[in-house]
Amino acid sequence: MLTLVAAATGAAVVAAVWIAGARIGRELAAARDDAARARALTILQMLTPAITAAQSDPRAVLVWQPIARTMRGLCPDEFTRIDRAAGMTLPFDADRLQNAHARWTADWLAWERAHDAEYKGKAAVAEAALAASGNAVAARVNADAVEREKLDLYQRKYEEYIRIAKALQALQESKTS
Repeated sequence: MLTLVAAATGAAVVAAVWIAGARIGRELAAARDDAARARALTILQMLTPAITAAQSDPRAVLVWQPIARTMRGLCPDEFTRIDRAAGMTLPFDADRLQNAHARWTADWLAWERAHDAEYKGKAAVAEAALAASGNAVAARVNADAVEREKLDLYQRKYEEYIRIAKALQALQESKTS
């Protein structure tokens, strides 16, 4: 009889230990899941400025994309979770990269039109001064200086446009390949 009681007690202890172990296992799994969710939310909070900045200035993509790539390498599970929840690759999927490139090009074209209009006005003022001036040489020098300024500014801005456009294009191509 004592053996039967000891066996029953032993079985009860084993069952209690098993139940406690299962409960501890579930709690540990929940804690790991909560920690993974918290890391994913922290990463998402860190990337929110990237998305916002890129919407107003496409050059921000070139700053944030290498950071995001490094973060992806360090936290692949969290990025998988984020991408799955977002339904896209964050912070910049192929569509966002294409939109940044299109925005950069549109901004360039708008700047180019404004630049041309501004310097047509400056050239007209210089030409009027040339016509009204008693000193044609000084007026011509001024008109030539306006033209050089226009070309120098255009060249600098165009070099920036090309550099950024090529970098955005390379990011697009790396996303689609």
